[in-house]
Amino acid sequence: MKWVSSENLHPEGDGTPGNGGILSSGTSASTLHLPEAPVSDEKINSIQDVQASSSTTHSTTDLPEVLSTNEKIDSVPDGGLPAWLVVLGAWCGLFCSLGWLNSIGIFQSYYETTLLHQYSASAISWIPSFEIFFTFVMSPIIGQLYDRFGPRFVILGGSFLHVFGLMMASLSTSYYQLLLSQGVCSALGICAIFQPCMSCIPSWFQRKRGIAYGIISSGTSLGGVIFPIMVSRLIKVVGYAWSMRISAFLILFLLVIVNLTVKTRLPPSSQTHKMSKKTLLQPLKEITMILVVLGFFFLTFGVFVPINYLVVQATKVGMSSNLAQYLAPILNAASLFGRLLAGVLSDRVGTYNVLMIACYLAGIFCLALWIPAANTAAVMAFTILFGMTSGAYIALAAALVVRISPIREIGYRTGLLFFIGAFSGLTASPIAGAILQREDGSYTGMQVFSGATLLVGSSFILVVRIYKTGPVLRARF
Repeated sequence: MKWVSSENLHPEGDGTPGNGGILSSGTSASTLHLPEAPVSDEKINSIQDVQASSSTTHSTTDLPEVLSTNEKIDSVPDGGLPAWLVVLGAWCGLFCSLGWLNSIGIFQSYYETTLLHQYSASAISWIPSFEIFFTFVMSPIIGQLYDRFGPRFVILGGSFLHVFGLMMASLSTSYYQLLLSQGVCSALGICAIFQPCMSCIPSWFQRKRGIAYGIISSGTSLGGVIFPIMVSRLIKVVGYAWSMRISAFLILFLLVIVNLTVKTRLPPSSQTHKMSKKTLLQPLKEITMILVVLGFFFLTFGVFVPINYLVVQATKVGMSSNLAQYLAPILNAASLFGRLLAGVLSDRVGTYNVLMIACYLAGIFCLALWIPAANTAAVMAFTILFGMTSGAYIALAAALVVRISPIREIGYRTGLLFFIGAFSGLTASPIAGAILQREDGSYTGMQVFSGATLLVGSSFILVVRIYKTGPVLRARF
């Protein structure tokens, strides 16, 4: 099959979404000269479309790329020691922020049986629910702070809040203390760490952006493997208080690396300081941004339900509790490979293409494999396959926004994405629990809900892809 160039998607250059051309048909991109004087972001954005159209004529085995009018490709390093040090720091940041968040199931179990045994499981579940909620709900504010001041002071403040919250949790003995220290304080710190780590990548990488996102997001998976096992073992050996302190000291060490290495290549723009109400509301007026946010909202439902209920469902079908406790680390280990693979493929096939296909597969696995899974082998197979395919959800979520947004607003727009996802993340478990109760303990309804929301979310991403490229099968976007 012959590759289709992005120049042929909208040949007249009439402004159709996805069109890379701004010159007349007789104008050559090679005659375009940049002025020596500083130019505005708007002018840069108009110039880069010409560069994008010429770049797709190179011989390559990859799919032809369709570039957004917001993407700047002229001076991005795409490598070098400073860029890869940023990746190292961002990896450490995601390891000790979202990686730590992946271990919250260990604390739910410990609080129910020991520290807060006098409270119901429903009441205790608000601690991890608050932690997930505050990790994402503050994202627009953190994004604005990032766009205005850069990552340094944001990450420094987040480092203090995260470590301080864990230290206070080690001293907590009552419900409200744990709710405030772990559910609120530490979660706010996590938000201020992970979002700048993800937002700084676009200024350093363009053609290798997918693999950069894949590498840093693998820190989340590895943290989700190490922290649950480490904390559960430490609680048995040194007790809860010191297990929290040891974890906090490990996180503090990694955050030192984060603060020393994570930086943005572009200084904050003076225009960012003057963002008006109209500018702040602009993303909500763009059809592509609205569709991406809706897609992420539904995908969050579908991803969090198996993560929260896989262990208890596995024990119901006969898996031993000793083996079931390792399902979360196994899922995160599979997700590690899935995120790296998604990052590599997105650079060759396209961010939207990879995430859409991966999440469609995750939804199909929920419906076709998880529902009929009635033994240990079937549950284990689903855990591995779901972990690999759902890995693209975290690895490429921010990249979805980057592809359709001005680079000066990456922090704020990414924050909006995670802000909306916070509400589906907060309500995923209660909704799944309500379905489980209505079905008298049958997990089928909950599994259908997870699979259906993954398919719906993937369909929104598909609509954005078609809107930007047109009905072209082999276009990289």
